Amino acid sequence: MSSLLPPDTLALLQVLHRELRPAWPVAPEYTALVQPYRAASVPENLRGRRAELIVEASDVAALRAALASDADAVVIDFDDTFSPTRDNVWAAYDELPGLHTDKPLLVRPRALYAVEPHLDFGGPGIAALCDLGVALAAWRDNPPHIYIPKLETVSEAHFWGEALTLAERHLGLSENSVRVCLQIETFAGLMNADALLHRLHGRAYGLNAGRWDYVFSLIKHLGERRTQPLPPRRDLTMDVDAMCAYAEELVRVCRERGAEAIGGTASLAPDPANPGPALQAVTLDKQREAAQGFTAAWAGLPELLDAVREGFEDQSSVNVPAKVPAKVPAKQSDLYARLTQLPAPPFIPVEDVREALSIALEVFAAWFGGRGVVTRKGRIEDTATAELARAQLWQWVRVGAALDDGSTLSRERYLSERRELLADSEQASQLLDHLVLSASCAAYFPREAQRLSGGLR
Repeated sequence: MSSLLPPDTLALLQVLHRELRPAWPVAPEYTALVQPYRAASVPENLRGRRAELIVEASDVAALRAALASDADAVVIDFDDTFSPTRDNVWAAYDELPGLHTDKPLLVRPRALYAVEPHLDFGGPGIAALCDLGVALAAWRDNPPHIYIPKLETVSEAHFWGEALTLAERHLGLSENSVRVCLQIETFAGLMNADALLHRLHGRAYGLNAGRWDYVFSLIKHLGERRTQPLPPRRDLTMDVDAMCAYAEELVRVCRERGAEAIGGTASLAPDPANPGPALQAVTLDKQREAAQGFTAAWAGLPELLDAVREGFEDQSSVNVPAKVPAKVPAKQSDLYARLTQLPAPPFIPVEDVREALSIALEVFAAWFGGRGVVTRKGRIEDTATAELARAQLWQWVRVGAALDDGSTLSRERYLSERRELLADSEQASQLLDHLVLSASCAAYFPREAQRLSGGLR
């Protein structure tokens, strides 16, 4: 596919890979001494905005509709909503240079774990560098802002910083022209949020919350240490104290460093015949975020934009949290204890087991088929919620969770329930079985899918 890229874009990708491949995969470095600092200022064209519309990068029709919508900004997503088939990657890369708009654009590249097997730079392309390079080359005269996903360590933040600096130099841009918002959607990322922001503070203007990716990461962190079952998704609301602590700590770091706190994605899919309940739920959720100190959020659908805005309508035009969280842990150990203190239900309803199975299988099947998002039961499901579903199943099987029918979720019971939904021969079944029945909770399903199947076509 390299031959299809414009020569100047290909040249940038070659520079990024030549300089940075020796440092990839990134070795972990979790601690860093943080000196006093202030985050970069919010970009001028993002000040006062409330609702950013996220759009899957290869959905050309949706991209064009988003640019014509009343969204305050558009997020072009190569991560959780994206299925990286060859056709999808090329459709996105081919479309970006032709998108012309006065609307603020942000791009979320794939995370650092991902490879791009359809491009070769002395080995499979590093997907994050490919997505980043294509986007910056497409709009070099007015570079987009970047959301950096799934950050965990200072060394990862350093890698992104080096990539951005290299790209700016190659494109003739001044240092820190490309502004970034860091997604705090892993447990390690939250514990290191201040250090991550510090490493990129010359260009980083904010931190973004990602609820389901974060809970998925928390399950991986607790992993083999927790002997009690974790709650099903419907009980992991932002009212749970551990989740409140997550939001409060993110906002606290932003408050202390003068950064902007961006809330999570509104992911309800309103019933066209009766949209009111879903829209009201979105507004209430964003009002909660506003009260915590968040100033804007993502909408997963154009019809949610007004509901997201309404939740933030009482906020000032200054994109810095106005309130100090009520609970600020005095010690890191106190914060850790609060973050990991999730409820332990006496049993897991069989209905929740089947729901987790359905979400994972449907998203996996769609992902293999070239679609990164499915809508079911009034919700938008994507990679993040599928990761959570399969991690919950793994944890429940591992501890032999008691079920509400008097049985336990053994390996055999899991397989029986899964086979009721999808045959063993299907790729989605094989992937889910591999993930759920493994001794440890695998890092990310797209990586495992590529290993099992040899990559998407």
